[in-house]
Amino acid sequence: MIRPTSTSPPRWDYPKYEPGEPVALFIPCYIDQFYPQIGEATARLLARLGVPVVFPEGQTCCGQPAFNSGYWEEARRVVRQFCDAFREHRWIVSPSGSCAAMCRVFFGLVDPDEQVVEIGRRVFELSEFLVEAMGVVDVGAHFPHKVTMHVGCHTRRELGVVDPPLKLLENVRGITYCELPDMADCCGFGGTFSVKMPGTSLAMGRTKAQNVLATGADVLVSPDISCLMHVDGIMQRDPAMKHIRSMHLAEVLVSRE
Repeated sequence: MIRPTSTSPPRWDYPKYEPGEPVALFIPCYIDQFYPQIGEATARLLARLGVPVVFPEGQTCCGQPAFNSGYWEEARRVVRQFCDAFREHRWIVSPSGSCAAMCRVFFGLVDPDEQVVEIGRRVFELSEFLVEAMGVVDVGAHFPHKVTMHVGCHTRRELGVVDPPLKLLENVRGITYCELPDMADCCGFGGTFSVKMPGTSLAMGRTKAQNVLATGADVLVSPDISCLMHVDGIMQRDPAMKHIRSMHLAEVLVSRE
């Protein structure tokens, strides 16, 4: 039994997905540029569950990099482009907690226009959509490995999402879950924080990587690809950790190993 590290309820009442409703896939910049297989895994997973998937061609970025750096006017233009691309879609799902948080929590700060806020509230992180909106906790995955999980700060603190990814992992056949020490601690990535304060960022990342190693897990899983990229980069440069694979939650959930 996987024990959640948080029992806090969702921060708002989730709408319920009705079978057959189309879902618009929002693929963040990191995934589009560096990890396209995560976007493909997300699309395959949703399709396997009978969810019609569409991909709005006009999508670019959610505006988070500019927003986090204090360039709110530049972020506002990107946010409006996002809203234009996704305006007609009731359900918007993304395999990224931080980008979902940007849309749902921070769009109103960038642009208080009611329509912008309303579109932002349609964006869901993948695991919360599956568990909270669809009511699905078992996707039929099989992954016989020792796994630990890191849930990033935006997913945990802004969206209040911790239990959904753990519930999904709990129902993966063959998996052995190894609880991550100090799971709630930040990995140190923090977007532009890692660029502006690389020493602090790396120190935090190394602490997180050491905690991963201490679990004895073979695979580090996360619903947050930016955190995963940061910690994986540290582990792959350390011979003692190089054997640990890093995988997005969507890749594990679509697995039939």
